[in-house]
Amino acid sequence: MKKLEEIILSHGEVYGKDILKVDSFLNHQIKPKLIQEMAEEFADHFKDKNITKILTVESSGIAPALLTGLKLGCDVVFARKQKSLTTDDNTYSSTCYSYTKEEMKRLMVSKNFLSEEDNVLLIDDFLANGQAAKAMVAICKQAGANVCGIGIVIEKSYQDGRALLDDMGIDVYSLARISHMDGKEIDFID
Repeated sequence: MKKLEEIILSHGEVYGKDILKVDSFLNHQIKPKLIQEMAEEFADHFKDKNITKILTVESSGIAPALLTGLKLGCDVVFARKQKSLTTDDNTYSSTCYSYTKEEMKRLMVSKNFLSEEDNVLLIDDFLANGQAAKAMVAICKQAGANVCGIGIVIEKSYQDGRALLDDMGIDVYSLARISHMDGKEIDFID
């Protein structure tokens, strides 16, 4: 998605070789028109997969997942990272390592919101090492749900996340694929 690549180049901030800060349009402040265009791309790619649910991780995946859910006409579920006072033990869960937070996170989804009848599209903001995606797949497997694909806003193709998902046989569709970044330099895969 050329528009997304242009915004990454003009508004993204690169820290070293692995961290891309996109707070100005995705992870802190949201550009609704851009998110709408992303959702249209995801919905068009996955339109023939009979998606019944979209699963994402709080919080940065919620905006693109929500608008994609509107386009596909399905509900959106987000995996929680924190147990609240209203969270009971009736959950599916899996753990993953957060590279940017440098800690393990437990992802939880109520058993009320995923079932073996669901065809699930996973949506996430980044794909790097694939740990969040792997945890979402594990949650879907616990529910007996069918994972139909994963939509990624920004993929760091030089890391091993895509290979991990390809090995699992998952259709991965990324809107922007970064082949290299260092300092202020960002290169994309066409």
